[in-house]
Amino acid sequence: MWWDGGWGGWLAMAVMMAVFWGAIVAVIVLLMRGRPADQGPQAPTRPTSREILDERFARGEIDREEYEDRRAALQG
Repeated sequence: MWWDGGWGGWLAMAVMMAVFWGAIVAVIVLLMRGRPADQGPQAPTRPTSREILDERFARGEIDREEYEDRRAALQG
């Protein structure tokens, strides 16, 4: 019925379709950039010598004098 408009309608429709798909691709790219990369499982961190010393003192394995001597030795 309304086919007398010529090529203008087809051209506008093609441009709008390209804009639509371009916007979809842009949104996907922006979402992927904001996502942190999967680096796999992290290796467990080992406690420092000071942390081990603190734990041994807290458990009562060493007394205060030995704790202070070893802490001074660790500090240099």
